[in-house]
Order: sequence, then C-alpha cells, then structure tokens
Amino acid sequence: MYAITGITGKVGGALARELLASGQPVRAVVRDVARAGSWAERGCELATARMEDASSLTATFEGATGVFILPPSEFDPAPGFPEARAVVDAVSTAILKARPEKVVCLSTIGAQAGEVNLLTQRTLMEQALREMPMPVTFLRPGWFMENAAWDVASARDAGVIASYLRPLDKPVPMVATADVGRVAAELLRHTWSGVRIVELEGPRRVSPNDLASAFARVLGRPVRAEVVDRQTWEALFRSEGMKHPLPRMRMLDGFNEGWIDFESHPDEVTRGQVELDTVLGEIVSRPV
Repeated sequence: MYAITGITGKVGGALARELLASGQPVRAVVRDVARAGSWAERGCELATARMEDASSLTATFEGATGVFILPPSEFDPAPGFPEARAVVDAVSTAILKARPEKVVCLSTIGAQAGEVNLLTQRTLMEQALREMPMPVTFLRPGWFMENAAWDVASARDAGVIASYLRPLDKPVPMVATADVGRVAAELLRHTWSGVRIVELEGPRRVSPNDLASAFARVLGRPVRAEVVDRQTWEALFRSEGMKHPLPRMRMLDGFNEGWIDFESHPDEVTRGQVELDTVLGEIVSRPV
C-alpha cells in the first residue's frame, strides 16, 4: 500500500495514476473525501488527514509500504515560515509513529541553498526528514513548466510574456509535472538505504526567450518575452495581495544569480520526457 499526499494536485495525481496503472494499491490522503470521489472510483482507498495534524497523518501512514510527502505550497509565508514548520513537525511526528517502510518527499531545485528564500520551506522539510530511521528520497525537480499558465492570457492577447527570470537568453531547468509524478512513482517502487537525492529536469533547459517561442508555436502568433524590472517587484507583488513578498523575490534572485541550481553534475541529473510544447498545448487548450 502506498499512501499518497497531494493526490488531488498535478504531481500527486500523476504519481497515483502511474502506481494504479502498474497494479499497486494506493491510499489517497486527502483533506476532503467529498473532493476525492474520482480516486475512489479508480480503486483508491480514501483517508482523511490535514498536513499540519500529526494524529490524522499517523493514521493514514500506518501500514504503508511507502509514503509520498507533497508539502503544501505557501506562496506568501509569514516571517520564519511558521506554516511550513507546522507541516514539518506534523509530518515528522507521523512518520516516526507510523514507521512506513520508505518515504519519498517532493522537494525542489535549490533546497541546499544557504540563502533564505521561498524554497527554504522545502529545505526545512529535508532537514527534518534526513533524521528518519527509514530510507528517504528527496525528489528535487526544476521549475514547473505549468507555471507558464500565468502567461497564457498576455501571450494570447498581447503577444508578450513578462519574465522575472533574466537574462532572457539564460536557460533554466524546467520540468513537466507529469514527469515529476512518473519519476516519483518509480522511486517509490525502488529499494534503497539511507538518504538519497534525485534531481529532475525536462528534456532540455528553457530560457524566457525559449518559452516565448514555444508560446508562439502553440498559439500561432508572434510572442516575445520582456524582463520585469527588479525595482518594481515588491510593489507588483504587494498589488497582487502578497503581504511578505521578500521570500519570493529572493527565490527569483536565486535563479538569476545562480545560487538556486542543482547540486549534481549535469550528467547525473535525471531527465524527463515531456516537451515544453506539449505542456503549453495542454494549457492553452483549457477553457477560459
């Protein structure tokens, strides 16, 4: 039995579909059973838990061959990351009590960075789960290709995408969530000892200019990328409702300055299969 958190999201859903397709039993760990009816129909056992509640998590992890941890993303964390720390504490307690045979945790590129930024939330989880008595794998994917969904309207309507990444010709590691889920399923089925890190990106790195060109191909119209001035970021993010924009700003700085990157040599990074054009094609075809 594999207990999967985050199953109603893109990565967790892709992972669960891979396991089910290979005949593996899946326990869907969800906040609201009413929202998970489709997974019950696919044959999943449903279990209710909140990621910040150690008691309910313990019950869902008990008896599991493997557990997949997908920490909830907090895009506007309070200073000190109290939201993430509550989840880290609950997950750690639950894993220690339930003692699943192995754990795979979704982390991120740059989790090893010493600079505090939005991704530090994953660093905190890694630090805690490294101390677990069972085998643990941290899956560190690059920038999700699906983040480009934010750019669809401006690309379609104005032929422009705003880029916080710079310079515009600098490629960064990006990956499709389908590849993240597929690789996570493979990792859960592995046998290993101790702590391991698996870093994952797509078939090729993507610059902002590459992203604009891919949009142009998919939309059938010219699209260009434009850099968003660093000096405007804080005001922009606050206008969008953020109260604490600095962690997000520092994450973007990390990509631009190079201190958010993979630890491994490029030859040791796992490569996904899904191309950027495929992901963008799916995104732009969704109903508006």
